[in-house]
Amino acid sequence: MRKGSAFPTNLFSYFGKAAPCQSFGGAASKVISLIRPERQSLSARCSGQAAKPVIRCFCPLRTAQFTILTILVLLLTAHCSLLTVSAQFSQNEGNSPLYSSRPYQPRAPIGLPKALNGVGIDQKLNEQLPLELVLKNENGESVKLGDYFGEKPVVLSLVYYQCPMLCNQVLNGMVTAFRVMSFAPGKEFDVVTISFDPRETPELAAAKKKTYVDYLPDDKRASAAAGWHFLTADEASIARITSAVGFRYHWDEATNQFAHASAIYVATPRGKLARYFYGIEYAPRDLRLGLIEAAENKIGSPVDQLLLYCYHYDPATGKYGATVMNMMRVGGVITLIALAALLLALRRRSRAQVAWRARRAGV
Repeated sequence: MRKGSAFPTNLFSYFGKAAPCQSFGGAASKVISLIRPERQSLSARCSGQAAKPVIRCFCPLRTAQFTILTILVLLLTAHCSLLTVSAQFSQNEGNSPLYSSRPYQPRAPIGLPKALNGVGIDQKLNEQLPLELVLKNENGESVKLGDYFGEKPVVLSLVYYQCPMLCNQVLNGMVTAFRVMSFAPGKEFDVVTISFDPRETPELAAAKKKTYVDYLPDDKRASAAAGWHFLTADEASIARITSAVGFRYHWDEATNQFAHASAIYVATPRGKLARYFYGIEYAPRDLRLGLIEAAENKIGSPVDQLLLYCYHYDPATGKYGATVMNMMRVGGVITLIALAALLLALRRRSRAQVAWRARRAGV
């Protein structure tokens, strides 16, 4: 090599018995030493000799420990932040003027029109429906409400078939959810729709049933035709079923129609009210989870059980919301498993590198 020339060095060296390393408290150990690439030149300062390369000790175990500690600190920070957010959003702002999950509390005073005075829905969770009630089905046959209970959970709706607006929106929301759900009416659950107008007839019920059953996909129509029941009743029977549900309405002479709120209800196979879903749009996920819980987990999949662990029904909103603490528990378990897998992988990799370099040194 010519005097004064330069050459790069970029080598990994393995020491069977390394010199004492400061990272290990002065004790000798088997470590991988990384020789940093340095451009060495022959100069007068080096007396014509190449300067010695800089050797730095690289300890994979210490690096892994630092990484894991950082992850744990970040997880702890996220945990505390989520607890704070959960506490802030857990405050209830009172009842809605139409939908009350707590009948013993006053309703929100927002100045409803006079036509809506006395109108609303009071939640009566776990209330027993009058299964002995006699009604008429869409074929004009006398039936008991209990005929539709006993084996499956039931989605119950209270409408009247000649309603010019809101009742149709309730039925539209139901059939839209049924279309996209993996459950089908008549298979995993039954549906009972009851008119609260005593003047309506089975002929109107049959026409309404055909409209909505035909709107379902082809693979659900046959089961829905057998499992979605459109019923009518007399005034006394209507008063009993609406009282049991907590459905309050009245006839408005000014508009010549019923003033009422909108919701659907999920009942257990034994006829007890389990869930209330308000409004005219019903999330398929919420409806599915409500049916699974009403069926006492006899329908659904393991994925649904995990969702029910992370999502709980909130009576104040009539929806399923995320349970922060349970989600944190699931995330913590997953994190611990991931960290254990990472440590195992690092340990195996370190052993494999040591063994490979030992074999190479022996050659």
